[in-house]
Amino acid sequence: MYKRILVPVDGSKTSNAALDQAIGLARDQKAELRVVYVIDEAAIVAGSEYGDMLGVEKAQIEAGRAVLEKAQALFPDAQTKLLETEKVGQGISEVIVQDAGEWGADLIVAGTHGRTGLRHLLMGSVAEGIVRISKVPVLLVRGA
Repeated sequence: MYKRILVPVDGSKTSNAALDQAIGLARDQKAELRVVYVIDEAAIVAGSEYGDMLGVEKAQIEAGRAVLEKAQALFPDAQTKLLETEKVGQGISEVIVQDAGEWGADLIVAGTHGRTGLRHLLMGSVAEGIVRISKVPVLLVRGA
């Protein structure tokens, strides 16, 4: 049923649970798997209040590569890609859905922390953003 499955990861337990589900589906469906990690421009700007934007960006790139390497070790046939928001204010979910469309994904598997109330209001939800704008089905994997 699914031929191309995209899963965004960030190294958290929740995204690792989504990755496990995506790997299982890819194996079961004999589908291609693409694992993406998004570097958020807003986090670089916010984390560089002392002027070390290059250092913050370098640290994020290294962290992203490490997460993608771990994912590929679990499923060696997976494609991996480091994505980056193009401008401050562009949402991570927007970048993920855009890449899914460009790659031709027919399913996105994403972890969700299941935050509610004030924590949800303050932190937002990448998973919710994906569900809102995706043109392909989205499977949400709930974190503990």
